[in-house]
Amino acid sequence: MTKGAAVLAFDMGASSGRALVGRLAESEGGRRVLEVAEVHRFPNHAIQVGKHLHWDTLRLLHEMKKSIRFAFQQGYEPATFGIDTWGVDFGLLDANGELLGNPYHYRDPHTDGLIEEVSARIGQRELFEQSGLQFMPFNTLYQLYAMVKAASPKLEVAKTLLLTPDLLAYLLTGVKSCEFTMATTTQLFHPVNRSWNAELMKRLGIPPHLFLEPVQPGTIIGPLTPEVREELGVPALQAVAVGTHDTESAIAAVPAGDEPFAFLVCGTWSLLGTEMTGPLLTPETMELEFSNEGGVGGTYQLLKNIMGLWLLQECKREWDEQGKEIGFPELVRLAEQAEPFRSLVHPDDPRFFSPGGMADKIRSFCAETSQPIPHSEGEIARCILESLALRYRQALEQAEKLTDRAYGGLHMVGGGIQNELLCRLTANAIGKPVWAGPVEASAIGNMLMQLVALGECKDLREARELVAASFPVDVYEPDRDERWAKAYETFLGFGRV
Repeated sequence: MTKGAAVLAFDMGASSGRALVGRLAESEGGRRVLEVAEVHRFPNHAIQVGKHLHWDTLRLLHEMKKSIRFAFQQGYEPATFGIDTWGVDFGLLDANGELLGNPYHYRDPHTDGLIEEVSARIGQRELFEQSGLQFMPFNTLYQLYAMVKAASPKLEVAKTLLLTPDLLAYLLTGVKSCEFTMATTTQLFHPVNRSWNAELMKRLGIPPHLFLEPVQPGTIIGPLTPEVREELGVPALQAVAVGTHDTESAIAAVPAGDEPFAFLVCGTWSLLGTEMTGPLLTPETMELEFSNEGGVGGTYQLLKNIMGLWLLQECKREWDEQGKEIGFPELVRLAEQAEPFRSLVHPDDPRFFSPGGMADKIRSFCAETSQPIPHSEGEIARCILESLALRYRQALEQAEKLTDRAYGGLHMVGGGIQNELLCRLTANAIGKPVWAGPVEASAIGNMLMQLVALGECKDLREARELVAASFPVDVYEPDRDERWAKAYETFLGFGRV
């Protein structure tokens, strides 16, 4: 990788997308470091069409093309690009390679009630052993089963299923591929056999021929199509299959050493867990609702999906629509001023999954559990952040129980760590240090696998050493406040695992 050359990372979240460039440079001390700069940021809005919620895939493609052009206009000349996104969602292609409609959004209600129906047909234990995943209503399995039940004509004519990052890469390169980490989010990939579970698909009426053989993170996919190159006036930069599930890219960027560690990827969703060499498929893992997701570098991640900052984001969206445009820094300030330990919710209560009316849902939860009802923006924000911190404690203790390990602290990465109050509350709740950083973990992990593909990093260990040399980590030590113990007892009384 010549001096000044760059890699381009597309990091797609549930509400926005970003294009960032990473370049290797030499620090003042002579160490090799990774420099990161944002090229373009754009919104990613769900689109309601009739009864269904969709992604605006072609708008995302348009913004990605702009990003590539901007990168060259700004003089970066990237050698490769990679794409990471949320998991589970997909597009279907016909025999001509044309996209069959706009992909469904994972919050679309067409999967309502299907966890119970599929579990009754297959058996919960068998289903978990053959997927390793927490039963979540948005998993690809339930989305496809919903289409089977609806006799969707798309399934009759579809020839290929591409998960979101693979679909976007295909629209830029013309190459159809399936990346391993994303495949493991579907609940249709067998974690022991490490192959598609064709038998399970047949039992549910899902066509097995739709699925491509997965490739490992760090695989070069192919160059931009001649049409895209001509449209943008750029050379043939290559696409790399990175850890295309944004969670796995973020975990790749955790600046941990060789010892086992606990992580929290903090954003719209929160993912808390630990890195493993293989899946953990015990009955207790299923009962505690942990997932086994494929990672980069031959790893598996034992983790729990937690609703995350979605609750606060939805409240802010509603307040903005009501004319109360309060920025996140101001919301955090108001939360800091609010009375602590006044009201709590369980972030993973099913009522909080769907958009709309979030502040009222929080009030209703508090009323139903005989707690003071939060009214002001600060009270609601404090309620959300303290509840998340307590949920993190619960999930960390569960991870320690499952792995029979005691972790010395928690590595927090992702955009949510910009909320310093949440980091402090988390340290206080778990009674252990929180090591926060880097913020742009998914994009950085994306870049790391591109550097591995280019031969600039030998492996995941060397890539993490590069992260540790390049980005600061903020340390939050816990305060010994006895009120946390009482709050935790209240939280556990809500009765969810």
